[in-house]
Amino acid sequence: MNLWLLAKPIAVLLVTVSSTIFLLLLSWQNQSPRPASMARSFVLWLHGLGDSGPANEPIKTLFTSPEFRNTIWSFPSAPSNPVTCNYGARMPSWFDIGEIPVTANSPNNESDLLKAVKSVHKMIDKEIDAGTNPSNVFVCGFSQGGALTLASVLLYPKTLGGAAVFSGWVPFSSSIIEQIPPEAKRTPILWSHGIADRTVFLEAGQAGPPFLERAGVNCEFKAYPGLGHSISNEELKHLESWIKARLPSSS
Repeated sequence: MNLWLLAKPIAVLLVTVSSTIFLLLLSWQNQSPRPASMARSFVLWLHGLGDSGPANEPIKTLFTSPEFRNTIWSFPSAPSNPVTCNYGARMPSWFDIGEIPVTANSPNNESDLLKAVKSVHKMIDKEIDAGTNPSNVFVCGFSQGGALTLASVLLYPKTLGGAAVFSGWVPFSSSIIEQIPPEAKRTPILWSHGIADRTVFLEAGQAGPPFLERAGVNCEFKAYPGLGHSISNEELKHLESWIKARLPSSS
C-alpha cells in the first residue's frame, strides 16, 4: 500500500492549519470594553481529518470581543477509525471518506456519518441540559468537521444559534432533506471556502447553498480568493462578527 501518497497532502493540510492558527495568534488584537451582562453561550468546534481537538484550541483565544466572555468552548477529538481514502489506515476521523480531493460528486458514507451525528447531538444536548439556551449554541467545523457540522445542525430537533462550515461539503444525498426538522431549518448557516482549495474543491463547497435553498435553510456563502485548504484571519474575524450579531445581551 502506498500510504505516503495520501500522507503527504494530509501532513501539508495539518501543517498549514497549525501555522495559520499560530500566525493569527500573533496578529489578532481587540480591546473593546466588556458589557454589563451577557448570556452564557457555547461554541462546539469540530476538526478536520487526521487532526485533533487540542490542536485547534488556540482558535478560542482569537475571539476577544466582550460578547465572548461567558462563552464555553469545546474542542472534541474524533476517534481513530479506518479511512478508505487513506487505504484503510486508521487515523482520527469522524466518519469514513471515500476519496481526496473531495468534489461535488464524491461518494458519501451516510450510515457512518449518521453515527457521528448522534455523537455530536449528545455533545449539544449535554450543554443545553447544563443551562445554555439553544439559541446561544454554535457549531463550527473545518473540512471533514465542516461536513459533520452541516449534517449535525440540519438533523438536530431544535433551532440553534448558528453553524459555520469552513472548507466543507454536503456529505449526504438530497433525500436527507425530507428528514430535516422544521426547527433545524431556522438555524442560520455561514459557509466559507477558499477558492484555491485543492483538498476539498470549491465546487464541493458551492454545492452547499443550492442544497440548503432547496431545504429552506438560510445560508451565507463566502469564497476567499487565494485561500487553499486552511482557515484565514479574515474568515475568523467574520465568524466573530457573525456570532456576535446573533448573541443576546442578557441571560
